[in-house]
Order: sequence, then C-alpha cells, then structure tokens
Amino acid sequence: MTALRKITVQVSEEDLEMAQAYTGEGVTETVRAALKKLANMRAQQDFRRLKGTFKFSIDLDDLREDRR
Repeated sequence: MTALRKITVQVSEEDLEMAQAYTGEGVTETVRAALKKLANMRAQQDFRRLKGTFKFSIDLDDLREDRR
C-alpha cells in the first residue's frame, strides 16, 4: 500500500455534494476518485503527445491474422 497523507481542504458544499452524488461514496473516497481522475487525464495527455512518434513494422491485417 502506498503512503497516505492527511490533508485539510476547503471546498464548496455544493461541489462536494454534487461529486458525492456522482460517486455514491463518502468524502474521502470522492476526493481520492477525483485525484485519480486528474492523474489519468495527465497520462492521457502525455500519450496523446506521443501520437505519430512511433513507427510500427506490422500492419493491421497481420495483427488480425495473429489472433486466429
């Protein structure tokens, strides 16, 4: 398990209630889900920046044939 940090944050009640309604979880799990979502968004941005920078030596038909 990773190390945990205890934090204190101030957020609007409306924002927190909307987020909790969406996740169906308590405050802690809702905040964790939001932080993970931000991390995932960053990773997706990083992957998008790589688009077109790799050349693959196999084509789609070969990949499909390999599945059989």
